[in-house]
Amino acid sequence: MSAVLPLFAAIPLLLAGATVLLRHALTQRLLLLVCSLGILAGGLALLLAHRGTPVVSHSVGSYLPGVGIVFVSDTLSAVMLVATSFMSLVSSVFLMLTGEDRYRFVVPLILMLSAGVNGAILTGDLFNLFVWVEVMLLPSYALVAVTGYWRRLGIGRMFIIVNIITSTILLLGVGLLYGAAGTVNLAALANRGGDPQISLATGVIMFALLVKAGVVPVHGWLPRAYPATSAGIMSLFAGVHTKVSLYAVYRIYLTIFDGPAPWLPVLAVLVVATIVIGSLSTFGEKRIRGALAFQMVAGVGQILIGVVVLTEGALAAGLFYMVHHMITMGALVLAAGAIEHTYGSGRFDRLSGLMKRDPWLAATVAVGFVSLVGLPPTSGLWGKVGLVLSSASSNEPTRWWLLGAIVLASVVSAMALQRVWREAFWGAPMKDYLPDDPTTSRGTPTPIADDARVEKRFQAPAILLVGVSLGLFLGIGWVWPILETAAANLIDTAQYVKAVMG
Repeated sequence: MSAVLPLFAAIPLLLAGATVLLRHALTQRLLLLVCSLGILAGGLALLLAHRGTPVVSHSVGSYLPGVGIVFVSDTLSAVMLVATSFMSLVSSVFLMLTGEDRYRFVVPLILMLSAGVNGAILTGDLFNLFVWVEVMLLPSYALVAVTGYWRRLGIGRMFIIVNIITSTILLLGVGLLYGAAGTVNLAALANRGGDPQISLATGVIMFALLVKAGVVPVHGWLPRAYPATSAGIMSLFAGVHTKVSLYAVYRIYLTIFDGPAPWLPVLAVLVVATIVIGSLSTFGEKRIRGALAFQMVAGVGQILIGVVVLTEGALAAGLFYMVHHMITMGALVLAAGAIEHTYGSGRFDRLSGLMKRDPWLAATVAVGFVSLVGLPPTSGLWGKVGLVLSSASSNEPTRWWLLGAIVLASVVSAMALQRVWREAFWGAPMKDYLPDDPTTSRGTPTPIADDARVEKRFQAPAILLVGVSLGLFLGIGWVWPILETAAANLIDTAQYVKAVMG
């Protein structure tokens, strides 16, 4: 089983090259779907294999342990492979429905991004983590501005600058860590965070990853960049980009430190600020996807509660909330994309009465909003309950701040999302709209036909993801033990070290 780990990165890279040459639409689409399905199936197979073998490792080229390029998989890695490949699959299907996959090099770029994501999840070496993150980001620079609108080109420039700077800081941290420890192999660094130099270098790496994840006060790039892309690309980024950074934070922190880091109180303050500011900022948006971008920022803070509290229950709750957030946010972004594709706008002041016009889509959005707030019968309930219980059981003085932030964020998010619902889905039926038609000027309101509706095929991806959220609510008794196992493996690094170092 271990020998197949490099294939999770190699096959998407090979297919990316193949689809540059094979420009036939059907061929490209088939290869993209087969690749995503293959990674999903491989992730599920790893998840089953880890029930008997907690950790598997493969050193490329059969070098001595700790020397070669090492790929490592455990329960958390398998969960992330399943979740990210599933989100890539659904987002790719939506891009096919809207025809955006036919823009030049979109399919090869998505495949290359997938290779970077898989490599970052499976790597056991921090320098190679930097490499795989760059492999993930390089195609993203083009995907941000793939349609060529001037606004997207400008946003793409900002996205590039932010990520180049943070990648430079990440590489600097890796260099500092190598200078302090003589290695950047994670297994060799296990439980060595007590060394002040190693702690400092790890803090630099954490800073770079937190900026990439969108933590306050360095979050402004995310709500500007993501909504400026198309809905399909935003869903793809929301499902993989920030989540890879958060996965790396969990992996690196829990491996290197066997307890609270010296700078953990600073992280706790940033987490509380991220939760509160992300939720409050939702009120300032006039577009559906803009509001969702700030909810994404708030979600990043809640996912990081697991690292701040640092108990098995908190880690499991944080990981569950990460999976829930990927699915729920993807559903809402794709639902907003279906609205934009049909009615030409996602602004509140240009939409009204969609509940009567598109009841199935309205129901999908309503369930997604309920899930973000944390109410039954959605996966958001168990995520919020897990975070609240783990925060309350903590002996740290920050627990009251964390509890207050979670409760405040839920209330504020409910109010902000209610505003979105009231403006776009309630009210009188629309009389004018901006149709998504190349022959019609987007700046000229056009009388809307009585039978204008969001086509079922555009609603299907969002409905599927909402269905998965409901399934997670019902199947929590099966899902939660998996994440508890992942959390336990993060805390106890002995098996990870043994698999990598021999």
